[in-house]
Amino acid sequence: MNHVYYYISLFLVLLCSAFCRAQDTVSKQALLMVHFGTTYNETRQKTIDAINEKVCTTFPQMAVREAWTSRIVMKRLNQRGVKKDTPTDALLRLRGEGYKTVKIQPTYIIDGIEMDRLRREVEQVRPFFDSIWVSTPLLYSVEDAQKVMDVLVKRHVASTKKREHVLFIGHGTEGPATALYSQLDYLLRATGHANYHVATIEGYPTQDTAVDQIKAMRGKKVTLVPLLFVAGDHASNDIAVEWKEALEKQGFSVEVKLEGLGEVPEIQQLYVEKIKE
Repeated sequence: MNHVYYYISLFLVLLCSAFCRAQDTVSKQALLMVHFGTTYNETRQKTIDAINEKVCTTFPQMAVREAWTSRIVMKRLNQRGVKKDTPTDALLRLRGEGYKTVKIQPTYIIDGIEMDRLRREVEQVRPFFDSIWVSTPLLYSVEDAQKVMDVLVKRHVASTKKREHVLFIGHGTEGPATALYSQLDYLLRATGHANYHVATIEGYPTQDTAVDQIKAMRGKKVTLVPLLFVAGDHASNDIAVEWKEALEKQGFSVEVKLEGLGEVPEIQQLYVEKIKE
């Protein structure tokens, strides 16, 4: 009888030990938020810091870390005494802390050059982990574009009767991923929002493309809105100065809303949903 109790006790100890190890394995999961970065403190707090805090609250069971990818931005911050990890640095640091399973969520807008670089960095350290998943940027599928479009149209109201137009301005890229901006622009018109337009600073559609559309509708007022995660250098200089002046010279009344997409709660939630998937 004593032997029976012994084996039962041993079984329970082993079972408990296995359960604890399983729990430890589950708990050693990390979420790495990857941002391009910005040197503008105010917009960083409203966007990058805000979404980091949101995912920490949403996923308390996971260790949340961040990494930045713009070496130029990181170099400037380093001169101020602010240090940010690259994705490689952050991943190796996580591995050193015992994390073997990592989910990576970039806050990029499209699947462009930055996503390619991120994936290359991840592949270099993949052998050190059991599992690494790299999620998709904000605009990746038709469904993504529809969700973003719904958020933007509700947030930036423009009256067709008053001939008001809204122009969303993204960064753009030379690669095929620039087609995502055209897709969003087309969806706006296809769903009856002809007075909403999309253009890019360094890609397609261009400023001229958008202006031609607005002129064709005899638009009077144009509101410029960054289609960027942070309202940093491009928003403050390219959009708020160069684009604004260019449109004013063509006779438009121009307003600028310096708000990064990362400031919008609904956009933040779209990234959270990607993590949940």
